[in-house]
Amino acid sequence: MSLTTEEPAKVKATPMRGRVRGKVVILLCVMYAISYIDRTNISTALPDIKADLSLTDTQLGIVVAAFSIPYALLQIFGGRLGEKFGARKALFVIAILWGIATLATGMSVGFWSLFIARLVLGFSESAAFPTATSAMTRWVPADRNGFVQGVVHSASRLGNAAAPLIVAYLIVAFGSWREMFFILGGISVLWGIVWYFYFRNRPDEHKSITKVELEEMPDRPKSAIAPPVPWKRLARTILPVTFVDFGYGWTLWVFLTWLPSFLGDSYGLKLTTFALFTSLVLLGGVVGDTFGGMMSDAFFRRSRDMRTARRNTLMIGLIGSGICLVPVFVFHSLPVAIVSLTLSFFFLELCNAVLWAIPMDTAPEWSGTASGMMNTGFGIAGIFSPIVFGALVDATGWQWPFVASIVLLAAAAFVAWRMNPQRISSTDGLARQPKLA
Repeated sequence: MSLTTEEPAKVKATPMRGRVRGKVVILLCVMYAISYIDRTNISTALPDIKADLSLTDTQLGIVVAAFSIPYALLQIFGGRLGEKFGARKALFVIAILWGIATLATGMSVGFWSLFIARLVLGFSESAAFPTATSAMTRWVPADRNGFVQGVVHSASRLGNAAAPLIVAYLIVAFGSWREMFFILGGISVLWGIVWYFYFRNRPDEHKSITKVELEEMPDRPKSAIAPPVPWKRLARTILPVTFVDFGYGWTLWVFLTWLPSFLGDSYGLKLTTFALFTSLVLLGGVVGDTFGGMMSDAFFRRSRDMRTARRNTLMIGLIGSGICLVPVFVFHSLPVAIVSLTLSFFFLELCNAVLWAIPMDTAPEWSGTASGMMNTGFGIAGIFSPIVFGALVDATGWQWPFVASIVLLAAAAFVAWRMNPQRISSTDGLARQPKLA
């Protein structure tokens, strides 16, 4: 089955407003934002937790890293769970479980209780995004794959940028770090309940769906449950994308982990100042996520060639991000650094929606498993990038760690140019197609 048409032609984008699928995407945006708030809220609370529970910095580092271990290793398993049980039940259970993990964090009495709570959070969130991708595959027309992935991931970046402000406000308002976790955990549970009562695995099962909206989704999987996974074909298709996602994820974790330290160390900024600049840089990603998805889908509607649509956006994002990092260590100037980092993060996030759209393009019936396989690259990067980058900073200063990130972005761009994902279907098997990216 090819992802191209014989005669390219401009096609109007399938509408989202005034459709049930638009409300489904809004619900998913809320979930993506909550997930990033819940996975990063502990960072802002660390000083209070350290003082209250008498923990060492080493213990706190292990607690923070505990999230990434199951998150990286269980992506494929989590995506398969969503396909096996359907996104309605799966995301309900996932939200309840990570809400309980957040609540348990607030009830922790020492190192081990904190460590276990973070492990459970990482386990539950490892299944969240692949399962959400499976839901989007069944609800969103193919020409909107990039757009919806861009929108939901913009929401996640917004949650990431807002988390320090929200957490700080709640800690100050209640005078304790524990209440903050209770409130945020309760919000996660509430979202799960709303999702379960509103969402349906198949659009035709929703009471508010119209015939017009169903006719706008002719190419979506009709079954709520995926057939058996063709593992070999899926691996050949997705593993190169996994490497590209690793290169993308490496640089993303550099931004999320080391940006405040870089600004503080290199320019002598105080906490409030470098926190503000960090938020400004991260806001570039909010714009980049949505714009990348929209741009990629626009390429597709113009050419009806998914290879061109996904490849062009990935190349622009990866190469643009690397180029924009160069002035950061060439010129010792705070304005240059802020502008360059913001542009670099913007270009980097152009890739995010595309990487998540490719599993929807190539394996719509197994998009949960395929996206979990793809996002394993991001999870592995989350384990190694902070550690290796930090070691390089200690050994050489800031210049060479950024050079290493540029090299990885170039390697990811090379693989992205050469990879040739194939569309997989349970009805017509594997068909050759042009390169996606």
